[in-house]
Amino acid sequence: MAAESPARPAPEVLAAFEAAKGFMPVHEGLALYAAAVEAAALGLPLLEVGTYCGRSTILLADAARAAGLTALTVDHHRGSEEQQPGWEYHDTSVVDPEIGLMDTLPTFRRTLHRAGLEEHVVALVGRSPQVAAVWGGALGLVFIDGGHTDEHANGDYEGWAPKVADGGLLVIHDVFPDPADGGQAPYRVHQRALASGAFTEISVTDSLRVLRRTGTGI
Repeated sequence: MAAESPARPAPEVLAAFEAAKGFMPVHEGLALYAAAVEAAALGLPLLEVGTYCGRSTILLADAARAAGLTALTVDHHRGSEEQQPGWEYHDTSVVDPEIGLMDTLPTFRRTLHRAGLEEHVVALVGRSPQVAAVWGGALGLVFIDGGHTDEHANGDYEGWAPKVADGGLLVIHDVFPDPADGGQAPYRVHQRALASGAFTEISVTDSLRVLRRTGTGI
């Protein structure tokens, strides 16, 4: 018997994803969407760490909408390390001219509005460890795609991985085993999750890793 094909977003949702400002390629986005649809069956919220301008949020929100759930997205909207002035991913179009700092929140809101998904997302504006400290509920999916220093990647993991429900999914982006391909902090978090015995890897799509909670702890 042939395996069931992974869930795919509707063409208009995929078009909104492709039109949104961001860095995730389509094939990784499709893997994230399939994971979100699977995790939504648990009936718990789906959460991402690292909103930026809402590109991947579109996919989580659509999966949540179909299941009658809410997607949550956590970001301080001041940009990560590599998005600051003088760095490779700096984008002057998302700098607040009045205060001179990055502010991706208005762009994110426009992204969701254009996609027709505003009502299915709660934006949690703040630093990930602070938000995690006040979030008490279990989650069906946690997608870690925030800052890529060891401090921030480990903070995201330690703050949010404990909240992944039994059978829920932990998704980690920008996992590069070879240092020549990218920063190593997400890879080290990925290795930490596997070594914990709490998570089992179920899919690999380039730099996107999907793990299921199969044990306790982190």
